[in-house]
Amino acid sequence: MTSTAPPPVRQRIGILTHLGAIAQLAAMGIVGTGVFTMLTVLLSVGLSLLLVIGIGALFLIAFVYVLYAAGWLEYERVDGLYNCGLPALRPRRSGRPGFGGWLRTLWQQFIDGPMWRGIASAAIATVLGLIVLPSITWFVRSIGMLFTPLSGADVTRFPGTGIVIGTEWAVIVGIIGLLVSAAILVGIAPLHAVLTRSILVPSREAILAEQARTAGVQREGAVRASEVERTRIERDLHDGVQPRLVSVGMTLGLAQQKIDSDPAAAKELIDEAHTSTKAAITELRQLARGIHASVLDDRGLDAALSALAARSPIPVQLDVRLDGRCSSTAEAAVYFAIAESLTNAAKHSRGSEARVVVRRRDDGTLWARVEDNGMGGARVLPGGGLDGIVNRVAAAGGTARIDSPTGGPTALEVSVPCAS
Repeated sequence: MTSTAPPPVRQRIGILTHLGAIAQLAAMGIVGTGVFTMLTVLLSVGLSLLLVIGIGALFLIAFVYVLYAAGWLEYERVDGLYNCGLPALRPRRSGRPGFGGWLRTLWQQFIDGPMWRGIASAAIATVLGLIVLPSITWFVRSIGMLFTPLSGADVTRFPGTGIVIGTEWAVIVGIIGLLVSAAILVGIAPLHAVLTRSILVPSREAILAEQARTAGVQREGAVRASEVERTRIERDLHDGVQPRLVSVGMTLGLAQQKIDSDPAAAKELIDEAHTSTKAAITELRQLARGIHASVLDDRGLDAALSALAARSPIPVQLDVRLDGRCSSTAEAAVYFAIAESLTNAAKHSRGSEARVVVRRRDDGTLWARVEDNGMGGARVLPGGGLDGIVNRVAAAGGTARIDSPTGGPTALEVSVPCAS
């Protein structure tokens, strides 16, 4: 797995970028003040009402969501302004179903480091914006003061204050104000770029540490997925094919004993053994298909899922929209997740139908959702089918989320990078 650091924010920025930065900072001085005022109100009201009537929890929940929205907008604003290749801020997910999983997701979102870096960057932009706004005012008024002698007035007022100065000093004050405000407006955009880079753009050490952590998670998922798969194959062979082949051997042994004394009975036994042999061959083919679907390599994920839906014991509504192929690893992980989910829906959830949706998203991920109308209550247990899904998707660099409240429905969402 390879990754490159996002390009740094350039110390020298173009004129258009400079003007755009000043305009955005001026807007942040107004909008950012409103946003942080809202956050302060939500936090203070939430904490004050939490122990009184409990309704404060709603304000605290809104506080977390507004925090995420502000952080997300800051990432988008900075990346659009400086084109520094920042990754989009993604919402955190606990991966656990039910109300407890939602509370855990809310807490993980609250302590999310990238989100708080976005909030810090927005706060700095707001402070700089509060400097930009009066600087623009001083700049304009200083230009006006240069033309004060032309008005014929004896005195004038210093811009933004009630201080009265003589007309003979107006030009000097105007030049000084013009130089100071221009210096602020010229220097504040590079300052914002440097501060933004230090906050939002990760260092090379942080990128390498994240790559190492991701590689470790993928390696652990691959090892765990292989163990689950081996256990499943052993279980299927022991519980399915092996007893059937033993039965075939015993039936042929009985036929051999009766072939001289009772040829008719021997013939029936041979026919029974023949039928059992064909059933064993079918089970072996299904087992091999569960390990690797050859149609997936030959014709792609769409065709493989169509064949899978046709073999499903329950009706499957298939909605696949893909523009091109992804890597074999990504397609295999998604195919396995869907196949295992349909198997669970037919065997355990008592569902009567299922729906499968597959998309290739604009961010380069292969996304799939499987939902059945069964009784729900599915849980990730060590060595179980859902455990195999989670680990196999993790090995491909993706994420899996299972939502299965008691009473149903059960929904599985997986996202895998197409280039994994």
